[in-house]
Amino acid sequence: MFNKKEKVAMRKESPIEKSEIKAFLGPGSQFEGKLVFNEIVRLDGAFRGEVTSHDTLIVGESADIQADIQVGTLILSGRFKGNVKAKTRVELRSPAQVDGTIETPALSVEDGVTLNGTITMNLAESMSGAKAVEAGGKK
Repeated sequence: MFNKKEKVAMRKESPIEKSEIKAFLGPGSQFEGKLVFNEIVRLDGAFRGEVTSHDTLIVGESADIQADIQVGTLILSGRFKGNVKAKTRVELRSPAQVDGTIETPALSVEDGVTLNGTITMNLAESMSGAKAVEAGGKK
């Protein structure tokens, strides 16, 4: 049905594929401090501090995060308390529990997510950037 090339192409589309994750904090582990990264990172343990990246942060169901997060994309399934600024999007997946502020141009929330806080969606910035690229200009 599929040849090898099609299977490889289908795998590359998923940003949470294990081969794409460059760092992993597993369940039962604890970390406190400042995390800075350039590629996809997954957290399933406890983390306290700051996270900064232009790429994707994946927070698994067993994670307990208290942090200020600035990333490109956040995919959250665990417990989170703090502030999030995401340049591209935030995905809240069940059974996520969120207590804090979220600032992002795109937000998706699954049924079963608990969300207590403030959401700011700044569509004007992402739209003006898209128009500049469309017109051949630079952001």
